[in-house]
Amino acid sequence: MQVNMLEAKNRLSSLIVAAEQGEEVVIARNGVPVAKIVKYDAPRIKPPGAWQGKVAYSTDWNSAQTNTAVERLFHEGGDDEASA
Repeated sequence: MQVNMLEAKNRLSSLIVAAEQGEEVVIARNGVPVAKIVKYDAPRIKPPGAWQGKVAYSTDWNSAQTNTAVERLFHEGGDDEASA
């Protein structure tokens, strides 16, 4: 459905109800569509731990050697292979 700006101001509550029921409401200014009212669908958020067991990572991610390499990247701005 398309309504003009003045009609949208006067009928906002009923237009919101129409959008809640799945109807797309287009608001026009001088017959030119400028905005749309649609039903809001909240994003689905995965619960904590949803990725558990789905991502592989190195078992030595927290080793002294890895930590030294990461620290070197921050302080020197490069990695071992690039500087070789």
